[in-house]
Amino acid sequence: MSVSCGFECVVILGCVRWAWKRCTYVGSDDSSTWPAATAEEFEPVPRICGIILAVYEPDLRHPQFPPSKGYRLNPDWVVKRVTYQQTLGRAPPYLIYSDHENRQIVLAIRGLNLIKESDYKLLLDNRLGMQMFDGGYVHHGLLKSAIWLLNEESETLRRLWVETGSSYQMVFAGHSLGSGVAALLTIIVVNHRDKLGGISRSNVRCYAVAPARCMSLNLAVKYADVIYSVILQDDFLPRTPTPLEDIFRSIFCLPCLLFLVCLRDTFIPEDRKLRDHRRLYAPGRMYHIVERKFCRCGRYPPEVRTAVPVDGRFEHIVLSCNATSDHGIIWIEREAEKALERMKKSSSEVRSTPPKVQKMERLQTIEKEHRDAIERAVNLKIPHAVTTAEEEGEPSEQPPSSVVCNEDNNSNTDGEDESKDKSKSSGGRHNWNEVVQKLFKRNESGELLLRRDRSPPK
Repeated sequence: MSVSCGFECVVILGCVRWAWKRCTYVGSDDSSTWPAATAEEFEPVPRICGIILAVYEPDLRHPQFPPSKGYRLNPDWVVKRVTYQQTLGRAPPYLIYSDHENRQIVLAIRGLNLIKESDYKLLLDNRLGMQMFDGGYVHHGLLKSAIWLLNEESETLRRLWVETGSSYQMVFAGHSLGSGVAALLTIIVVNHRDKLGGISRSNVRCYAVAPARCMSLNLAVKYADVIYSVILQDDFLPRTPTPLEDIFRSIFCLPCLLFLVCLRDTFIPEDRKLRDHRRLYAPGRMYHIVERKFCRCGRYPPEVRTAVPVDGRFEHIVLSCNATSDHGIIWIEREAEKALERMKKSSSEVRSTPPKVQKMERLQTIEKEHRDAIERAVNLKIPHAVTTAEEEGEPSEQPPSSVVCNEDNNSNTDGEDESKDKSKSSGGRHNWNEVVQKLFKRNESGELLLRRDRSPPK
């Protein structure tokens, strides 16, 4: 009897401890050890959020619900707008904008539309471990959408970049669903820069706002120099390891789903999560906007923290009433603007060195953080993670990207022949399906392999 009573006490204490830790865990704990971001590196974020919001606006010359500082764009510089009727459900609506003031070409993609069946089909076109790409795994539906978008707009982007003197920065941005498409599109462009006029890697940027988990950990760290994720406090989407297709099947009972995921992940060791090469993560460098504190009411002046985390990469669900509201692009744009103004004010008060010197030092720090993150991923034995030296030492005849769909091997070979015919009839226009399919590698038995693997995936 005494043994059973003691066992019950241990179980009760364990449950109470778990409940206490979960209920007291707040979003700011994820980035508590990260350094603060600078105004120079965070400056584009509110402006990019405004351009993404403009995709939702039917008439930019007569806006109905503009943010407090407007959409931060000139309607005369909008090159192209594409709606659901034109995408035919293959991609979310998007906008191409030539920002001559900031010398950028921006492709902005809107987020999930809860009343559009095509958006759900895009999310549901995936299973865990279904799509291999560039030495890792990605979301299959989002990758297909990114390839379709490049097929439609790569010539427009290349033409704009050449017309602007080949000096503008090319920016891909998206919110929620669109962030995943933008991130995967960026990876393809970075690996095939010659198809867009030879643009340099340093001139390519992606801003994933409220990002979806769309790529494996090795890819998320590898491309942290070009992909920047912006997360507001308790946003549920970057923290939810449940596949996107399951999240949005349960969208109308999301609090229940988040609680069950929180309970399940309590019993999964951290090293097991890291070594699961099929597990998807939010992409790139993280910018975490923090505005609430534990046991405090209301919102505080927001601060922005940044890092390229490897372990502890937004792995804990936050049981918060703001988990869904923090996902909204309107709130993110508003808080990002407040944070930027606060950073500018504080930096002007304490500035003791010339701005150019500060900027150069910060750029060197960002590059070092990226290299350190890659090294840490290798040391933690993250699947397919390689050091910068190994990446640069790969033979040039082996492109850094590879796409494998595990169950469509036979259809891929047929698709190669079809894509060749299409590319010949397109009058010199690049067919991105063919570009991606050329990156397949087969062993002697005809099985598809990752380029760095010596044995077929199981």
